[in-house]
Amino acid sequence: MSTPIDWQPGDPVTRADPYPLFARLRDEDPCHWSPRLRSWVLTRYDDVRDAIADPALSSDRMSPFFAAMPAPERARVADIERYLSRWLVFKDPPEHTRLRRIAGRVFGARALQGMRPQVERIAARLLAALPDRGQIDLVADFAGPLPCLVIMALLGVPDTELARIKRLSDDIALFIGSSRTASAKYDTAEAATREMAGFFGELIAERRRRPAGDAISALASPPPGDEALADDELVATCIMMLFAGHETTTNHIANGMLALTRFPEAMACATSRGTPPQPSRSCCATTGRRARRCASPAPRGRCTAARCRPATASS
Repeated sequence: MSTPIDWQPGDPVTRADPYPLFARLRDEDPCHWSPRLRSWVLTRYDDVRDAIADPALSSDRMSPFFAAMPAPERARVADIERYLSRWLVFKDPPEHTRLRRIAGRVFGARALQGMRPQVERIAARLLAALPDRGQIDLVADFAGPLPCLVIMALLGVPDTELARIKRLSDDIALFIGSSRTASAKYDTAEAATREMAGFFGELIAERRRRPAGDAISALASPPPGDEALADDELVATCIMMLFAGHETTTNHIANGMLALTRFPEAMACATSRGTPPQPSRSCCATTGRRARRCASPAPRGRCTAARCRPATASS
């Protein structure tokens, strides 16, 4: 008889190689109740797809979380609630649709495609600054700064603020990504959220006075007749883009490099030289898609029950 499955996302062994456990969950307990997470864990593709599309499940994890908090504890995180509850990733239609439609005018594929030369310059600058030694810390030296600097450039945040933005993002992550019992995490995350909101509030006011052709300028002063974000929504969107927007890219670069070290033929393809000498773009694209399938940069997602449905005879 096999031992009961104990799903521990923070376990070092599981984090190093989660795939044997994922396989067991899919085979033995595809709809697994986790007492640690107080949640159901779905691991089969079809189940996850159906759950995401089910209107009985909601992306709004924030409202019920804050509503369940004792009043004194909730007051400690007033700014976290004020801004994070306005992130579009925590919204359902029609609010999600409205926020995404407004943001899409600035963060759509066409706008991002126009940033390719700037992204290449940022990547080249980071590569040129890599230390001349036998090894590097890929995440600290390249995969972490690259997406953060790109998003900062898109928003119009000066490069000189990188260290500050990284510090504040890490502090906000204490609220979102760690145990509720972590020492003083609420106070640290609340202070970081307040500081980042103040930073963006000042930058938004400056862009309204003097537009600079960046995303914040476009969102802060949309053309007449276009929908506009409320001030708190605009600040929340800026925080979300910098906090949540760079993590998946950082993970994708790191996971992709790890995959390349494990599959020499893919490494040879990605580093092959064309004319002019550079890695084959099509080969890099193929390698990138395979890396995403091999190790997702966003390995899990959550939703909450928006409403209970009556049980059926087959339930």
